[in-house]
Amino acid sequence: MTKGEFKELFDEQFDRIRNYIYYRSGDKELATDIAQDVFMKFWEKDFEFHPQKNVGLLYKLATDLFISRYRHSKTEDNYKSFVQFKLNDETIQPDELMEYEQLKNKYEKALTEMSEKQRTVFLLSRHDGFKQAEIAEQLGISIKAVEKRMKNALSLLRLRLNYNG
Repeated sequence: MTKGEFKELFDEQFDRIRNYIYYRSGDKELATDIAQDVFMKFWEKDFEFHPQKNVGLLYKLATDLFISRYRHSKTEDNYKSFVQFKLNDETIQPDELMEYEQLKNKYEKALTEMSEKQRTVFLLSRHDGFKQAEIAEQLGISIKAVEKRMKNALSLLRLRLNYNG
């Protein structure tokens, strides 16, 4: 696809793609970001120029990116709500509180450092109480993949929390 053909497609379809995502999300900034990402991916893939086919592909890319962002935000929301540690401030000494806050910060940081796939498996297991087979079924992956993601998530967690046991 030439730059001219791409520019023509961009000029004709950008607002339509952005509006499509806006109608689905209700968020103008998100819609603009996703629409830009759609055209970046489209340009990077260097598809042949077929106006009718390209429009359908743009909408498919937009839908996929929107769903991906939505899932990512849900996973992020889940782990943020999971990290609601509760303390009884009356019985905790200042040095214990400081240690607790440091541990909490390390834990939160470790969760953000996990890949989305690792974090999803970890939180489904530890937060939601799913068994590995249930996680595999829900995510559409093998039990071995669940085991590997959990192993890697726990390794990262141990490393970040300086846990040797």
